[in-house]
Parts: sequence; structure tokens; C-alpha cells
Amino acid sequence: MSAKPSALIVDDEKPIRRLLRLALEHEGFLVREAENGQQGLIDAASQKPEIIILDLGLPDLDGLQVLKRLREWSRIPVLILSVKQEVGDKVAALDLGADDYLTKPFHTEELLARLRALRRHAHPEPDQPVFKSGTLVVDLVRRTAGLKGKELHLTPTEYSLLCVLIRHAGKIVTHRQLLHDVWGPAAEEQSQYLRVYMAHLRKKIETDPASPRLLINEPGIGYRLMVF
Repeated sequence: MSAKPSALIVDDEKPIRRLLRLALEHEGFLVREAENGQQGLIDAASQKPEIIILDLGLPDLDGLQVLKRLREWSRIPVLILSVKQEVGDKVAALDLGADDYLTKPFHTEELLARLRALRRHAHPEPDQPVFKSGTLVVDLVRRTAGLKGKELHLTPTEYSLLCVLIRHAGKIVTHRQLLHDVWGPAAEEQSQYLRVYMAHLRKKIETDPASPRLLINEPGIGYRLMVF
């Protein structure tokens, strides 16, 4: 007999979690609950559910922030469940990597149908909440980085750059893509941003910045984060 599918509910409303649990268990899911965003991220990394139902109005982290952090290392299908009905909210969630969006109040039958569709179209990939290359270790759930066992102090921009490179580790990431993913579409031509921050990042993650082994420049194209 095949193992039951697993689902993680991230919602601070206990009645909603109870309703979802009953519906999902009736559908054959193993269910885990998290009442805030930080716990949801930890559970997503440790439990590796097949699907996540995520509320946007969480008490600690904004749901969009949770989604953005999750997508730094995971492709687990995410269904947003929110009272927010504005088109802008839906577009923002979908652009950050949500797979579907359903507004509250909702019909249980529709929610289950959407989950079945997400599972049918999902292409599971191994999640890597901890990235390692050489002596560099980055915990993408706790958002910490270390080199040779010592903590690295990265600025938010440096960390965002590193996350983009990790997401495409071993492959060339173009200047345009890095600028778009870190600074937004309006910055795609601002290559000076990239040169400055890449230099700062290299000084922090390379044992010898003058002879880099991790962060390699591909002249005229982009950068590559090596894995070894």
C-alpha cells in the first residue's frame, strides 16, 4: 500500500486549521499544522510535505515573505488561502512562486479539487535546505551562512545574491537575471550594482578572494557558484 500524501497547513486561525485538517484527513492526507510563518518554514524543511496551504495574514512573518523564503530552496507546491481578494495580492503571490490562490471563505470541495490538480502537475525535486560547497555552508531555512565553521555576516543584499546563485548552483546566472531577481526589473541595466556587491560577497565567502574558487566570473555573461 502506498504511503499517504502529506500536507502542511500554515495558518494562525485555529478553526480554519481544524476545518482543513478534517477535510484533508478525509481525503487521505497526513496533516501537520503550523500557526506562524517561522514554524511553517522549519516544518517544511524537516517534514518535506507534498503540498503546503499557506495563509498570507500570519502573526510573525507576512505570508509573502514566507513564500519568498521557501522558494529560495524548495519547489513544494503551495496553495495560498487568504481573505485578501485584490488582484494585486494574487499577482504578487503568484509572481513569488505560489502555485494557486483561493480566497476565504471557500468551499471545501473546491479546495480539495485544487489540491488534487496541484499534485497531478507537480514535478518533485529534491529540496536542499542546507547548501554546502567546499567550506561554505548556507542554511536556507535559518538564513545563516558559515565558512570553515565560522559565521558569516552578510547584508540582506549579499544574502539575496547568494540565494539566487545557490538556486542555480553550478550553472551560469546572467547579469540581467541576477539584477532582476535581487533589485527588480527596473535595475536590469544597472550592472555597477552587481560588480560592487559581487566583490563584497567574494571577500566574505572566498578563502582567497584574489583566487576565487567558489564564485566564478564568466566575462560578459554572468557568474557561477561552483559546487565541490
